[in-house]
Amino acid sequence: MGAVETQEVRAVAKWVRMSPRKARLVAEHIRGRSVPEARTVLAFTQRAAAREVEKVLRSAVANAEANHGLIGDNLVVAAAYVDEGPVMKRWRARARGRVARIKKPTCHITVKLVPGTETPLPAPPPPAALPTEEKTEPTSEPKAAEAKPKTQASTRSKSQTSTGEKRAPRKKKTEETES
Repeated sequence: MGAVETQEVRAVAKWVRMSPRKARLVAEHIRGRSVPEARTVLAFTQRAAAREVEKVLRSAVANAEANHGLIGDNLVVAAAYVDEGPVMKRWRARARGRVARIKKPTCHITVKLVPGTETPLPAPPPPAALPTEEKTEPTSEPKAAEAKPKTQASTRSKSQTSTGEKRAPRKKKTEETES
């Protein structure tokens, strides 16, 4: 028996002017997701690397549709990884004739897609209705819980100090007593 090979489509963006570490944070978000879900995640990710990863994802979907006849929405991101590219080294003049090195990193972004499940999972059946024998009437406990809460005056009169003495209820201020 021959082994069944799954079609794998990939797209690579090379020499992207971005730190590989920053791009890896975004690539982790889409790994293992379906293409529509990955597009949504990237659309709402505020990192600059999300735009670059989204471009590579769009390219991979276009490759799958044009070269392999696959449907883009049925694909799943099998792998999304970021490799380091060459580092451009620049110099900046500093005080007293010295220089400071500036590193401008680049990265290579790769996205691999494979065909996913073409049919969505069936919806679970609705829960069965309870037989009439098992239906019970609500008890009076919920009605008791809905009763009016106790007024604050009654709770204050029953409150105790830390030594256990009972406090007298506070007197309400009125306009007459203030003048």
